[in-house]
Amino acid sequence: MMARLAEIWRHPIKAHGRERVEHATLAAGETLPWDRRWAVAHEASKADGETWAPCANFSRAAKAPGLMAITAASDPSANTVTLVHPDRPDLTFDPDSDVDSFLDWVRPLMPADRAASARIVRSPGRGMTDSDFPSVSINAFASHGAVEGRIGRALSHARWRGNLWIEGTAPWEEFDWIGRQLQIGEVVLDIRQPITRCLATAANPETGQRDADILSELDGFGHRDFGVLGAVITGGTIRPGDTVTLL
Repeated sequence: MMARLAEIWRHPIKAHGRERVEHATLAAGETLPWDRRWAVAHEASKADGETWAPCANFSRAAKAPGLMAITAASDPSANTVTLVHPDRPDLTFDPDSDVDSFLDWVRPLMPADRAASARIVRSPGRGMTDSDFPSVSINAFASHGAVEGRIGRALSHARWRGNLWIEGTAPWEEFDWIGRQLQIGEVVLDIRQPITRCLATAANPETGQRDADILSELDGFGHRDFGVLGAVITGGTIRPGDTVTLL
């Protein structure tokens, strides 16, 4: 396999913005730093902020497609996140102390028939990923291209909300990594499971409008999976261009 790491992305607030970074230092047993550091609990949520909670407890693009069009820029030194959306003014705020400003900002993006966003939960020592273990998501551009080929037009790969994007593999080759270890630069990950996708993928990351039945397109490949989840077992710093090796 002649593959390399092409892009690194994090999502400081779960389902509320994506941010591309040029390097990341991963630690064993942890998620990508500042990925899903916070999550937005809705008014029916049972999340307590002290333990991991399933995604159904949080506002997300599967229920509110407008959230997909948010981009983010985080400043760890100031503990702030800047959110940008084509239909909203830019907002810079501290998710730990300025929740009201955020709730006012996001309210117009939430459908009236869905549970309203109510509070921000800080992840309990790990990112609030969808998996019940601290995970890093790994996606392949070749598989994204296969979906584009089936639908017949270009799609933004931001639909998949991945952490690490790999180039140089065959389509769907990443599923063969499950149960094995993958080395990316200094980092080694235990690849554990595929990522089963939801309705969030139907929303265009530029507009926040649903414009593609991605789940039906995946059905055409015999599954609804895209990408894999890995657990970091050897930490280190990674950068785009790092070699990807199946161990």
